[in-house]
Amino acid sequence: MEKKHIAFYIVFPIVFLIISALLIFFYDLLNGPLFIFVLQIVTLLAFAISSFLLVKKKMGFRLIPWGALIVITSSLLSLAHPTTEPWRAVNYDNPEKTAVLRIENGDIQGVYSQDKAVEVYAGIPYAKPPVGEYRWKEPADVDNWEGVRDCSYFAAKSMQPASNSITNTLIDIYSEKGWHPDYQMHSNQNMSEDSLYLNVWKPAGAQQDLPVLVYIHGGSLTSGSSAFEEYNGESLAHHGIIMITIQYRLGVFGYFAHEDLANESPNGTTGNYGLLDQIKALDWVQNNIAHFGGDPTKVTIAGESAGSSSISALCASPLAKNKFRYAIGESSSLVLPEPPHTFRKKEVALKTGESIMKEMGCASIAELRKISADKLVTTRYPNSSMTLDGYALAKTPYQVYKDHENNEAALLNGYNIKEADAFVVPDHLFDPTNKNNFRSRLAEVQIFDDEIISKIMDLYAEKIEENAFEAFNEIISVYWFIHPHHSWSNLAYDNGIPVYRYQFTKENGYRGTYHSGEMIYCYGNVEKSRRSFAYNQSDYDLSKTMVAYWTNFVKTGNPNASGLENWEAYDPSAKKVMELGAHVGTIEDRYLGLYAIIEEAVEKASKA
Repeated sequence: MEKKHIAFYIVFPIVFLIISALLIFFYDLLNGPLFIFVLQIVTLLAFAISSFLLVKKKMGFRLIPWGALIVITSSLLSLAHPTTEPWRAVNYDNPEKTAVLRIENGDIQGVYSQDKAVEVYAGIPYAKPPVGEYRWKEPADVDNWEGVRDCSYFAAKSMQPASNSITNTLIDIYSEKGWHPDYQMHSNQNMSEDSLYLNVWKPAGAQQDLPVLVYIHGGSLTSGSSAFEEYNGESLAHHGIIMITIQYRLGVFGYFAHEDLANESPNGTTGNYGLLDQIKALDWVQNNIAHFGGDPTKVTIAGESAGSSSISALCASPLAKNKFRYAIGESSSLVLPEPPHTFRKKEVALKTGESIMKEMGCASIAELRKISADKLVTTRYPNSSMTLDGYALAKTPYQVYKDHENNEAALLNGYNIKEADAFVVPDHLFDPTNKNNFRSRLAEVQIFDDEIISKIMDLYAEKIEENAFEAFNEIISVYWFIHPHHSWSNLAYDNGIPVYRYQFTKENGYRGTYHSGEMIYCYGNVEKSRRSFAYNQSDYDLSKTMVAYWTNFVKTGNPNASGLENWEAYDPSAKKVMELGAHVGTIEDRYLGLYAIIEEAVEKASKA
């Protein structure tokens, strides 16, 4: 046998394995259709077999398999993208239809859950489509429809920047703390500017006076959907709750501000269209929920991340008064003098609006309304904050609470202990925080001056020495997420309402205590997760406990019931918080020292 053939038999298997591994990994990143992945496997096998068969042929023949591999793989990669389509309201084939239900604007028909215990009505319009002349206007009443509206599919999600499937999978790899390839190739949800729809899960059959939970999704006010599995409402409906998830305008469509829009508005408002959508959805609940067996006087609102910021805004909005009873906030709050995110003063909003006008080459709002949604969504200027507009938000949420004018009669709120990791780690991926750059990293926080930084570093000196990376992430978690809940809890307590505050500490094989990790537990969807590798019996048990706490709170304003560990109402003097994790029970609040320093920084910033 010639030496070159011997070299081939040694080198080719190594090269083949490397190419195959890279392509298999890349297809997982792309999340493309499964049949494309299968074709690539067939192509690789054909490439390997033909290369071995042609090993003794002339060079021209030996290059044929390589050329075919390059051409076919290039073609397959160009096709390797998940489909985009409406998502079904239930995840099983041929679902049974519900009876036709009459609501205020017409007839609807939903589908049953697989066990027939829950009725699901997806994609119900609660406002007129905010398109054309209705773009950047207060949401208008939905038109009546003729016939029976099919509510077996979720409506399209709101306009948002296109997500990158490769980036999403890399984030999943980080969240999953390892690579767990998934070749099910899940479809993308369709997207539209016409997105003001909501979804209802109710216990099956005739019902009366049921409590209601209205959930507002997160996503920095720029992304997200009402259809994600983490807060699917079927589990809560099994516990006697009607659960509703809503969509609202996002980004430039929901929070764009301009003086001309304020002038044309009968209420002088601009910059809060997404928030006004949420309030319009609450109006829909008041007018329609009795048709589903719900009680309009027993409405609780809940949300996570930007959805929780929205909850704190709704608790402070004069327009939302008497439209709900209790509130649940997870991992964000605007109730402090200088919110670290999701909030801006009107002059800042108007300045951003002018920049967008110039970016789009428009001299008037009429021109900007003619710009396609696909182009408008690509703006480089973020619209990820609510606006102090004098209408939906007549005062800052902080001032509303100081004036004892907040809307909720009871509050359940809390945070996860590693909230900031998902934000901080990507920002410093190639230059992780360490002892040498720790001070400069803290200086990137606008309200931290040298004095504040020195106090923080003194407080965290031992942790910085042990693990500067984790110490920095903890400090940012407290500043961005945990301290805002501390402030919210204190002000609500001062106003005499019951407050129940938690700290989520359960680690698992997926998001765990990262931002949003608690949602799948408290809405009862751990056992349905497609990431079954991430969870075990301890997670199922914790989810059962959290669902009980959440549903009890929705029903009574108190999470406690027989058989559960007692969740003490919040009392600032006790300096404690409820831990929800491997341990469930009251623990000492370990961030009190940092709260004091942050409050000093916030006070300085508010006076600047």
